[in-house]
Amino acid sequence: MPNIAHKLNVFFCAIFFFCAQPILAQPSSKTLAKADSLYNQHKYTQALEIYEHLLEKDRVYSPQMLLKMAYIHEGLQQYTQSMHYLQLFYSKSPSRSVLRKMEEVGLQQHLTGYEYTDWDFFKTQFYKYYSQILELLLVGAVVTMTLLLIRWAKKKPISAEAKLGFVVYVGFVFYFANFLTIDQQGIIRNSNVPIMTAPSAGAGLVASVGTGHKVNIMGEEDIWYRIEWNGQPAYIRKNNLLLLPQPLDEKTLF
Repeated sequence: MPNIAHKLNVFFCAIFFFCAQPILAQPSSKTLAKADSLYNQHKYTQALEIYEHLLEKDRVYSPQMLLKMAYIHEGLQQYTQSMHYLQLFYSKSPSRSVLRKMEEVGLQQHLTGYEYTDWDFFKTQFYKYYSQILELLLVGAVVTMTLLLIRWAKKKPISAEAKLGFVVYVGFVFYFANFLTIDQQGIIRNSNVPIMTAPSAGAGLVASVGTGHKVNIMGEEDIWYRIEWNGQPAYIRKNNLLLLPQPLDEKTLF
């Protein structure tokens, strides 16, 4: 297995320490302990097989396990998988250090799509509590409408400002629930992948790219995803993309 730079060890060790959580279920815990033992003995590929079984078959995980899987894949120079597991971790535990790590690897490997800003981090934190915020907004709308109906039933005047304020509030709730979303993203998983100008094998070629690049998905048509590439819309076959979890994706991990 290729040598890993010292700073990568420091990064992963620091995350392991601060994000330790108990694994689910006793049988899975024993299996995880076996995998961790293999990992500590530097038997990385054997440990990885067990980790992947826990995640994909048993549907259990720990944050440290995800980071170890990312570390192993990075050591094997399998950057698509490494970024995937880092993103799985980040979707559950947003952290600037993980964003910086993905950006660093992206720069080192000349991969696009991993640059981040404080706004990106804020959006992730915001969507972590999206459901709770939406529930509060809906409760506020119901309470306000109830109060207005009570005044109307009692034949008390309702000011034009109150009516306008309620309409604006309901409009905002509608916008929040239907249009305020975070982009679905994916990582290119194959080599020499053609990116096309239209959803057709006979369309113009925009670029031919390798594994590891991250793209925003804008939509889909049949076997194609419409993506953003260099700021422009383009198309890629679905089987060439590994979809990344979103902060609201509760089915990804249990």
